[in-house]
Amino acid sequence: MVIGKRDFDLDNKCYVMGILNTTPDSFYDNGRYKTFDAALKHAQAMVDAGADIIDVGGESTKPGYTMVSEQEEIDNVASVIEACSKRFDLPVSIDTYKSKVASEAISAGAVMVNDIWGLKHDGSMAGLIASKGVACCLMHNRHGMGYNSFMQDLLDDLGQSLALAESAGIPKDKIMLDPGVGFAKTYNMNLEAINKISQIRALGYPVLLGASRKSTLGKVLDLPVGELLEGSLAAAVMGVARGASVLRVHDVKETKRAITIAHSIICERMPEVL
Repeated sequence: MVIGKRDFDLDNKCYVMGILNTTPDSFYDNGRYKTFDAALKHAQAMVDAGADIIDVGGESTKPGYTMVSEQEEIDNVASVIEACSKRFDLPVSIDTYKSKVASEAISAGAVMVNDIWGLKHDGSMAGLIASKGVACCLMHNRHGMGYNSFMQDLLDDLGQSLALAESAGIPKDKIMLDPGVGFAKTYNMNLEAINKISQIRALGYPVLLGASRKSTLGKVLDLPVGELLEGSLAAAVMGVARGASVLRVHDVKETKRAITIAHSIICERMPEVL
């Protein structure tokens, strides 16, 4: 998959997407990077640690989050995306489900849209992505948890997102899928979604896993979010073992090291530089 100017071998390698939240109420960063200088400093640290993509978000989507206006979200991300895209030689993604925000982010330099509603929230999003020729990640999400058969329903829901993408003309090689850990799922469902990533991969698209420091891991370990590094690394390694191609994480350096070992064992060879 080509994202911006970079070609990602998502069939044979695993990459790290570093999370850059510019909101005052993100569930883990808790506003540490809401100022421009703090955001750029953290982005630089993630690049130095080996991040392959920077994912910038301007609205918290933690459980019980309060939506912010489109303009506020744009104000939170536009200058940071512009600076990152100019300063760093790697793709910048916008984490949003709003087409107006995505449009402004793309104008600022974003080359990927990470949509937590899989094109279902905003009817203009699919057309925007197609017209701009950017990559996208379509995450599984739904209102409520009225599943009949969890994994089959998850796959069917993702199929609906893929149908929207196809109808809008988004090329297949510009799409990756996300099981949506932490969204419209019980704790056990979240664990099942990670364990069965191979079923999502069987749809024919690369998979992005975003389990970093999620509450499901805290539930398993009975620990707060600040003590979930080891749990996040375990989830990342399991994601790689099950077929994930991209890990969306808070802890870039540690994840990069862990998945390099995991990928080497899976491939039974020394890795190329990821």
